[in-house]
Formats: sequence, structure tokens, C-alpha cells
Amino acid sequence: MAAQCVTKVELTISCNNLLDKDVGSKSDPLCVLLHNTSGQQWYEVDRTERVKNSLNPKFAKRFLIDYYFELVQKFKFGIYDIDNKTIDLSDDDFLGEFESTLGQIVSCKTLTRPLMFKNGKPAGKGSITITAEEVKDNRVVLFEIEARKLDNKVIKNNLNPVWKPFKIPLNSLCYSDMDKTIKVECYDYDNDGSHDLIGSFLTTMSKLKEASRSSPAEFECINEKKRQKKKSYKNSGVVSVKHCEIIVECTFLDYIMGGCQLNFTVGIDFTGSNGDPRSPDSLHYISPNGVNEYLTAIWSVGMVVQDYDADKMFPAFGFGAQIPPSFQVSHEFPLNFNPSNPFCTGIQGVIDAYRACLPQVKLYGPTNFSPIINHVATLAGAAAQQQTASQYFVLLIITDGVITDLDATRAAIVNAAKLPMSIIIVGVGGADFSAMEFLDGDNGSLRSPTGEPAIRDIVQFVPFRQFQNAPKEALAQCVLAEVPQQVVNYFSTYKLQPPKNPAAK
Repeated sequence: MAAQCVTKVELTISCNNLLDKDVGSKSDPLCVLLHNTSGQQWYEVDRTERVKNSLNPKFAKRFLIDYYFELVQKFKFGIYDIDNKTIDLSDDDFLGEFESTLGQIVSCKTLTRPLMFKNGKPAGKGSITITAEEVKDNRVVLFEIEARKLDNKVIKNNLNPVWKPFKIPLNSLCYSDMDKTIKVECYDYDNDGSHDLIGSFLTTMSKLKEASRSSPAEFECINEKKRQKKKSYKNSGVVSVKHCEIIVECTFLDYIMGGCQLNFTVGIDFTGSNGDPRSPDSLHYISPNGVNEYLTAIWSVGMVVQDYDADKMFPAFGFGAQIPPSFQVSHEFPLNFNPSNPFCTGIQGVIDAYRACLPQVKLYGPTNFSPIINHVATLAGAAAQQQTASQYFVLLIITDGVITDLDATRAAIVNAAKLPMSIIIVGVGGADFSAMEFLDGDNGSLRSPTGEPAIRDIVQFVPFRQFQNAPKEALAQCVLAEVPQQVVNYFSTYKLQPPKNPAAK
């Protein structure tokens, strides 16, 4: 699947204490931006202007980049002293470089790091500062509209409708041009799609935003065909705009750049249906090249999410195994067997804990999801009490089979939907995962056993084997695509704003 651009980001570059390579004057630096897509090959995306005689340049040209939350986007910033007019940089002095992911940059908003030579040594005292800004117009227009004396097209229809309040992005409505002509058409709706035009009128946002409940903006709805046929034709009704307000809606990057942390937790299925880990037929068998479906899923999702967690300490749990020393079955045990500190250092730490845990546990059952969901929900609930947009929790569950505690899991998800939390479920192996699809439903389709609906859709389920022959980024693209909107949906529902002046992270 092709990734959809979430937004565009503009990067501003400056440097300090660059090496002086010129005799009799200071260096004339330029910054070149390189992108890595294949894992090996770097290619040039863009470059700034050359700043003459400066060891502390502030480059005027900014880099405009498509930002994708669900991809790891690797960039390299190379600084060169330009002393000729050729495009080729191989004959220019290299002043240092810095490599990062776009996720790391946007999560810091302003990032200052030392410049390095290609051999990994510092390029003197040189440093680079990168500032990220989202390029957006996130204004939306709220409307309250009614009409009166519309033409009677269908028996029993409402000729004086009052429509539910609705909103439209300002950019979609008029490309953010307040004086651009807007055509409004009023139709008589038919289920078969053969809607009948009642009439239309022209206006602008400048006129619409003057509307108020005490002084509505009123427009005659004109049907040109009727007007041409009838000399006595006046109009086909009047549309009254009672309220038109432009508001600013926060975006995913508003929250991330404001300091919101994504807290990533991993839950791994150690039930007996996975097969003996020592057997090549087992889903937990680690092949000679060091991978299995569980490890691949952890890497794929974790490598994206880790950029949005400042301390990169990730809790990791297993469920459905008998664990030492008593070998009682547990549905929520830390992979490192340390209940007071279940955190692993980075995604590599999660991988290491999983590998070390496998030979120590006995795969058992049943497949209970609710304990781990409730565990993370407790943490998310504590964060929700702060009434700030500072923390959001993402739980990755990797499983091989059908959920045993389905009712308890449904209740846990309905509760989690009220909290700053999303759940990603990756199904490994070839089991029937139809029950999982049921959990991944639109608002209202998932209900607790008592009938309470989930107020948000927070579950994303994908079967791993659909991605066996896809590019390695495809799994993360699919399972993480909905997370940005889920983050925005939660914080906007509870009217939590990003911090105005976030502290540097």
C-alpha cells in the first residue's frame, strides 16, 4: 500500500562553529539534504544557498518535506565549504554532517547536534540546528444553516429544514481565499442518487462569516431553469446561514511538537498453539538468520514509534505462558521477569528480552488479552487525570490465535477508548482471525458485553502474512496509518490543547 502524506514539514537550518577551511577569509558554507529510501543508497533532495564568509550561517532557504508518521524517513544534512561554481560537491571541502530521522526532528521541534566526519569523529566544535514547522492551514469553518419555503419536490418532505451543524476545512471550501466565489447548491435527496436540484446561490467567505444568530446571512435559492421558464419566478426558497465561525483545529504534529510523548508497550503471545520454540514449525522458532514473525513485527512497528518517545524505555510483556520459578500460568508477565521495572532500553532491548525469555518459559494458554489491555489502560488513565495533551499510549499485541476472553477484551477496549490509548494487533501464523476483525470496527460497532459502545475506534488489526512479500515498511504503514488521527481525535474530544511554549526535549 502507498503511504499517504500526513502533512508537509519545513526545515530551517543553521550552524555554529564550523571549521574554517579558507585562507584569508572564512568558509563559504552550504547545506545539502540527502534522503535514504533503500537502506543503503543516499540521494540528494535539495540544497541551500551558499553563505559567504561565515562560520555561523543561518540558511535562508528552507527544506520542504512530505511527512509520513508511519514511515521511518532517514535524512542526512551535509555541510560543505563551496569555493567554485560546479554542482559536484566532491571538489569542495567537507565540514561535517548529521544523520537523523524526520520523526526525531519533529518530536523535538528544534534539534541541535554536533557535526561529524564520515569516520564518526567530531567535525571540530561544529554543530547544526534544525527547526521543524508544519506547513498547514488547519482552519475549519463551522456552519449552522436552515432554509424556508423550499420548492416542494417530494411528498412529505421538509420545506423548512434545519440542518445539523457541520464543518468544512477552509482550504477545501475556498483555498483559504476569503473573497473567492463559493457556489452553494441545495438538493432534494433521493436514496437512489438521482438528487433533484432545488436551487443555488453564490457567495464568499467574507460574506458568510458576517452571519450571526441574531443577524443571519440570507440568500435566495435560484433555479435557473425555472427562472427562464416562469416570468413570475422569484426564488426556490431562502437559505439562512445562522452561524459561520472559523476555528483552528490542532493537528497531530501540533501535539507532537508541543511535547506529547507516544508511550509504546509490547504484548507477546506465548500460548501453546504457537508450537515448541525449538521446532522449526513453531512461530516462536528463531531462524538461522535471527528472525521470526514476532521479531519482524516488533521491529517494523517499534522502529517508527520509538522516535516519539524521549527516553526510549519500553515496557514489554508476555501472556499465556507458565513462568519461572513456580511455573504458574501468567497472562501479564514482564519479558525481563522484573515486575517493578518491566522497561526495556530501546527496541533492541525489547528484542533482547524476548530472545532471553523464550527458553525460560513453558508455552501454555489460554489466549487472554484483557489483562495487558487493562494494564496499559491503568497507565493511560493516570495520564488522563492530568488533563494535558502530554502523553498517549500505543499497545502492540502480537498473537497467533483466537481470543479466549473475548467478552473481557471487549469491555477492556470500550474502557480504553475513553483514554489516550490505541491498540495495534498483529496476527501471526495462519489462524482464522475473523474475531479480530470484529474488534477493529467503526464507532459504535464494538460494544461491551453490557451494551456500552466504544466512543472511539482505537483498534487496528492486520494479519502479518498479508505482508510476507511486501516491502519491509508495508506492515508499519498499515498498522500505524490510523494512529495520528486517533491521537487528534482523543485530544480534540476532550478539548486538550498542545502546550503553547513547550520546553525543549
